[in-house]
Amino acid sequence: MFYHSTRDESAHISSAEAIIKGLAKDGGLFVPSEIPCLSADEIKTLADKSYQERAIMILGKFLTDYTQKEITDCVEKAYTKEKFGTNNIAPLYKLNSKEYVLELWHGPTCAFKDMALQILPHLLVTAVRKTGVDKEIVILVATSGDTGKAALEGFADVSGTRINVFYPSDGVSKVQKLQMVTQKGNNVNVTGVNGNFDDAQTGVKKIFTNESFSSLAETHGFMLSSANSINWGRLVPQIVYYWSAYADMCKEGEINFGDKVNIVVPTGNFGNILAAYYASEMGLPVNKFICASNSNNVLTDFLNTGIYDKNRDFNLTISPSMDILISSNLERLLHFASGRNCTETKEYMAQLSETGKYEVSEKIKEFLKQKFSADFADDTETKETIRKVFQKDGYIMDTHTAVAKAVYDKYVSKTKDETKTIIASTASPYKFSGSVMEALDGSDGLMFGKDEFEILTELSEKTGLEIPASLASLKDATVLFDITCEKEDLEQVVKDFLRL
Repeated sequence: MFYHSTRDESAHISSAEAIIKGLAKDGGLFVPSEIPCLSADEIKTLADKSYQERAIMILGKFLTDYTQKEITDCVEKAYTKEKFGTNNIAPLYKLNSKEYVLELWHGPTCAFKDMALQILPHLLVTAVRKTGVDKEIVILVATSGDTGKAALEGFADVSGTRINVFYPSDGVSKVQKLQMVTQKGNNVNVTGVNGNFDDAQTGVKKIFTNESFSSLAETHGFMLSSANSINWGRLVPQIVYYWSAYADMCKEGEINFGDKVNIVVPTGNFGNILAAYYASEMGLPVNKFICASNSNNVLTDFLNTGIYDKNRDFNLTISPSMDILISSNLERLLHFASGRNCTETKEYMAQLSETGKYEVSEKIKEFLKQKFSADFADDTETKETIRKVFQKDGYIMDTHTAVAKAVYDKYVSKTKDETKTIIASTASPYKFSGSVMEALDGSDGLMFGKDEFEILTELSEKTGLEIPASLASLKDATVLFDITCEKEDLEQVVKDFLRL
């Protein structure tokens, strides 16, 4: 299988090359030349496989230039009980007779990004070896909170790599920031950006598409790559856990093979829900994809109208990983929905860059209407959902998962759809303990001024859930990175990091 840019299909490269490059030279995202399908027999065999075995099967369909042994080695190094605290890796929690919470946050950083970023370094190192690249790989990451720490955790001290993470200095939770600025490793750098996530993401993309900078880096023995979900090596492992959830539901007798499910995803950059869509194109029976946004509801408006317009107020919310107005992975969906029309996709992206908005064709609008439902929940609705679910079901959600649940409840109220539903749970409630505690106690500002670790203890006492060791240990961790930069200065930060 080969890969090409969403904006130009002329150059076909291997999956290993796509993973190393991260982003195409024309600014496009790499997509597979075709979507492989699972046969009915293959789907049925998933129920009796472990998560690792499911991952080997799914990844093997896309990474055809990797050997079976190479894929197996990558999977076995990434998905261990020691790292995820469970052999199940991505357990499914039955909330009630029709709602199932897919817990994607049992990894070392307590967020769903671990599901991809624990395996990406192994895929990348293998790719470098396979392709004969003789340069040091420099990973550049813009994060709205969770990707940064997960990438740092995955790449820290990995031979032949360096990683520079940029985060909005006032746009992440206290725990998220602590996780990043206390990161150890001889090859890591962490920088706050005086701006929002979109500023950080735009700055990183500019570096990737700056040919003079790339040439300068290459003359010094460096090659740029990305660990954001724009990298195919980030996206393809996410396809696995939707298949795994479906297989678990079949195994437990909750559904029969062939029954359709709904999938609800809280999303900002569109990667997580796009992975679910790719799974459906492989044969996963999906009735509806429900896209859940917070008050930064640019995706809600787009999926409902076909008009993407980032020219709006940017809101800081209690679900900061979704505080995004430029959803990069949407480009991959547009490419697919347009019939793989690279010219059309390129035109939409040019309009977005030049005017901040674009309107898709009637063909794509009809595609979106058939496949997707979209809505949003503000902070008040999010907190109400956390409280109600805990009171009714004894289950505690983080602020992002609660956005998904709130939007799903609106969807059911509107459509009366009784299809069994998978809700993607993207982070541990402990990562956003202040907002979760306020939700449970029904009092805004209750946690203001309180020590972050005091709040963690209060949440544990109230819910009976054990504080994850990786978060509890932050209390005594030393801050190693306390620098910030202006949004125009990301390139200089990277130059200083690499001593160019």
